[in-house]
Amino acid sequence: MSRQPSQQDESPVEPGFASYIGEVFGRQDEFMDSLMPRAREAGLPDIALSADAGRTLHLLARMTGAGRGPSLALELGTLAGYSGIWIARALAPGGRLLTIEPEPAHAAFARRAFDEAGVGDAVEIIAEPALDALPGLRAELGDASLDLVFLDAIKTEYPDYYELCAPMVKPGGLLIADNVLTSDWRITDAPGSDERRDAVDRFNRAVASDDRFFAICDPIRAGMLVALRR
Repeated sequence: MSRQPSQQDESPVEPGFASYIGEVFGRQDEFMDSLMPRAREAGLPDIALSADAGRTLHLLARMTGAGRGPSLALELGTLAGYSGIWIARALAPGGRLLTIEPEPAHAAFARRAFDEAGVGDAVEIIAEPALDALPGLRAELGDASLDLVFLDAIKTEYPDYYELCAPMVKPGGLLIADNVLTSDWRITDAPGSDERRDAVDRFNRAVASDDRFFAICDPIRAGMLVALRR
């Protein structure tokens, strides 16, 4: 087993701690270890989760209804399929992952990756912008229909994603978001310094103050928000 190096320049955790977490808790199989290098060679951005964050996502998915029976998970931001594979591997038999990716080249690469990882039958890629797709998905699936939602798409749209996705999370389900502390900005930067920082700050505060959810922020890698639907 090997691990994908974490993007320590993005981590809000003390660098020595981030290195230790990646070394000890960032194990992954050879397929996952090779996926992002292959994605970079294909011209995709190098912005996937680190392996330790991927394992965290996988564990959280298994702890919800997604890991215990036929279930439904939603991901916003497929890219190369790295985080989606972690989620799909956590699904119980009969479970499905819907993942939204508007960029055709990214969606095509991810489709191959899902098939090669052996989870292709459980994954449906929705090839349109998230804000276009979500209203129709909500109308089709209904409220309280999702065991897990994972947000890792356009940061300025996080507050809009939350407004649309929150009602769709089942009681006992999870809403998870990546990059809630940093990317090439930091949440501690001055308000108004970056529109992405400001949007993520609004999102964080909205989730934390929403009585429908019990939320925490884990500073792993770039910051991961985890919110349990009450």
